[in-house]
Amino acid sequence: QVQLVESGGGLVQAGGSLRLSCAASGRTFSRYTMGWFRQAPGKEREFVAGISRSAGDTRYADSVKGLFTISRDNAKNTVYLQMNSLRPEDTAVYYCAAREPLGVLINMNGYKYWGQGTQVTVSS
Repeated sequence: QVQLVESGGGLVQAGGSLRLSCAASGRTFSRYTMGWFRQAPGKEREFVAGISRSAGDTRYADSVKGLFTISRDNAKNTVYLQMNSLRPEDTAVYYCAAREPLGVLINMNGYKYWGQGTQVTVSS
């Protein structure tokens, strides 16, 4: 089992940057495939980015390709989401998620463990 805690959210102007962090408990962080999802008010939770156990494979939603970068530091039990050129439509609660099976999935149902989320607000 793993517990996830997100941080780094906040209010930023359009065009700005934020880096989200997700700290995981336990000593087996490297066994988990990690993902970032987001949920805007009135919308369904959607996949943003995912990274495999060894960081050899990453996937991104089309809407954030070239703008966001996911990375991980297994020694620090942390996964990051660097978000550049933020737009008002990126405003959402961002969630970190983990799954034990191999493979980065875009379907949220494939992730067993979730953090509480961190709010990102982008003003125009």
